[in-house]
Amino acid sequence: MKILGIESSCDETAAAVVENGRKVLSNIIATSLEEHKLYGGVVPEIASRRHAESISGVVSEALSQANCTVDDIDAIAVTYAPGLIGSLLVGVNFAKGLALASNKPLVPVHHLRGHIASNYIDCELEPEFLCLVVSGGHSHIVSVKDYTEIEVIGKTRDDAAGEALDKAGRAMKLAYPGGVSIDKISKEGNENAFQFSHPKVSDSIYDYSFSGLKTAVINVIHNAEQKAEEIKTADLAASFQRAVVDCLIEKLELASINTGAKKIVIAGGVSANSKLRSEAEKMCKKHGITLSFPQLKYCGDNAAMIASQGYFEYLKGVVADESLNAYATMNIDTTSF
Repeated sequence: MKILGIESSCDETAAAVVENGRKVLSNIIATSLEEHKLYGGVVPEIASRRHAESISGVVSEALSQANCTVDDIDAIAVTYAPGLIGSLLVGVNFAKGLALASNKPLVPVHHLRGHIASNYIDCELEPEFLCLVVSGGHSHIVSVKDYTEIEVIGKTRDDAAGEALDKAGRAMKLAYPGGVSIDKISKEGNENAFQFSHPKVSDSIYDYSFSGLKTAVINVIHNAEQKAEEIKTADLAASFQRAVVDCLIEKLELASINTGAKKIVIAGGVSANSKLRSEAEKMCKKHGITLSFPQLKYCGDNAAMIASQGYFEYLKGVVADESLNAYATMNIDTTSF
C-alpha cells in the first residue's frame, strides 16, 4: 500500500511516498530556512507564501522519484494539526483538492504522531512503548499503546525544550536555529561552568517547565553585559544544554520506572541533539531498556513520517472528507478532526 504524505506545518514544504508505513520510496523537502535566518526565527507569513509557491512542484517530484503517479497511490495523508495555521492550510487545501480530483481517500495526521512514526521507517519497531516527543513547539512523554492509541503522561506547562534551546542560542548570538548551534558549540565547552536549576511542577511528577530556564540563561548574559564581563559562549551553551537534557531525562526515567516500560522511543526535532541521545542511551542501558531514535534525516519535519503514520491511521479507518480543516493547536491524544 502506497501513501502520499504532505507536510507543511512550519517552514518545510514536504511530500513523500511511503510503502506499507515503513519503506520510503521518495522524500522531498523544500525549506525556506535561509530566508527565516534573516529574522532570527520563522516568519509565519513568509512560510505560508513559500508553501503556496512550492507545494505543487514538491508533490510532483515526490511522485516522480517514487516512480508512480497519483493513480498508483492508495491514500493521501496530510498534516492538519498542530502548527502555523497559514502553513497548515496550504497543505490541507492542496491535499483536499488532490484527493477530490483523484478520488483518493484523505487521511488527516497529527504532526506529533507523525514524529513518533518516524521511528517506524526502515525498522521493525512496534508498539507498545514509552515515547519522549521533543521539538521546537512541544515536549511530551506519551505512552504509545498502539499505532493510533496514545496516552499523554506528561508535557510542558509553558515553553518547549526546543524553543528554550533556540531562544537561548539567539541570546548567545549563535546562528539560527539556535538549538542546532548550541549542540555544535557545546562540544567545545565545559558543561559544569554554569549551574542552572531544574524547574519543578508542583502538581505533576511528569510535567516539564522550561520558561524559567530560558529566563535564567538570558539573565546570565544580561548580568555579564552590565558588568562588562566576558562569557565563554561554548561553556554557557554546554551548561544550558546539559540543564535542558537533564530535565528531559529525569522525568523520562521516572516515567519509565513507574510504568515498567521495556521500550523507549525519542522523537521530534530535538531527538537529533547529541547530548540527549547520549544521556538517553546511558539511562536505558542502566535499566535494561531498548532505545530507539529516528534516523537523523527523519528527525526534523518531513513528509515520510506523515505518510508512515497515515498508513496506520488509514488501516484504522481514519478518513476525512472535503470539510477537513487545519488547527493551530490540538492534543496528541485527540482522535476527532
